Amino acid sequence: MDGRLDGPTPASSADEVPEADPVSVARSIVLRRLTAAPRTRAQLADDLRRRAVPDDVAEQVLDRFTEVGLIDDQAFASAWVRSRHASRGLSRRALARELRQKGVDDELAAAALDSLDEDDERAAAQALVAKRLAALRGHDAQVQIRRLVAMLARKGYSGAVAMQVVRTAVAEQAASGSAADVEPDFSPGLSRSLTDL
Repeated sequence: MDGRLDGPTPASSADEVPEADPVSVARSIVLRRLTAAPRTRAQLADDLRRRAVPDDVAEQVLDRFTEVGLIDDQAFASAWVRSRHASRGLSRRALARELRQKGVDDELAAAALDSLDEDDERAAAQALVAKRLAALRGHDAQVQIRRLVAMLARKGYSGAVAMQVVRTAVAEQAASGSAADVEPDFSPGLSRSLTDL
């Protein structure tokens, strides 16, 4: 005999991997995603869909996580609004757009945005302009206005609010003696290196 067996050989233990339970897979995905950062239900549903979790299983797992409070779109929206407004100075309009992109329901987004009023937005716009204006001191007033209004527009502020805040800040800067058209003060070493170019 040559040692070969006739017929099929029994499967090795490596070949006998049972198919993973879809509910366990879905739970694992959701837990990993929530551990990394807060997520909305819509974001988690997208993650599960990309990982080919069946829709009925995804719905079941997401319902359970919502029931126990691990998924809370209202809390997510409120925290997002506070954080992004404080750190980035975003307007209500820009924040609403971001929440919509993250799948937050319009009603929940509106409730979260109610925590910001016009005074909060104006104060944030003024802080953004004051910070940026210092870097624009060597420029003509019209250049300053154009750049500052464009910056506020990118943050979602209306043209009217942006123009009012910017014009006030530029006028106050000019009145305080640090006029926009003053040439920057170059040190002698820097002046020499500039003429060598």
